[in-house]
Amino acid sequence: MLSEIPIDLEKVSKEDRDAEILRVGMIAELDAVNLYEQLAAMAEREEVKAILLDIAKEEKTHMGEFQALLLRQDKEQVEELEKGKKEVDELTE
Repeated sequence: MLSEIPIDLEKVSKEDRDAEILRVGMIAELDAVNLYEQLAAMAEREEVKAILLDIAKEEKTHMGEFQALLLRQDKEQVEELEKGKKEVDELTE
């Protein structure tokens, strides 16, 4: 993503806008996690690697904050997450 919002939020209805904003935030945080982990893998100095991995971990927390808010707002998302968990459990047992 790298700072480009993948949806025109002005075209989203006002009732759905906050949920979409939260999803964009989640995308940005996951993108940051990927970036920092890739940079850490390339870093030569251990202190640089450690800092990048620590920052990536913080971004995962931010993603969780966005997800927690989204799940309060979008009950269909809650249901679909549960379905996904069940499917994984069934396929991996």
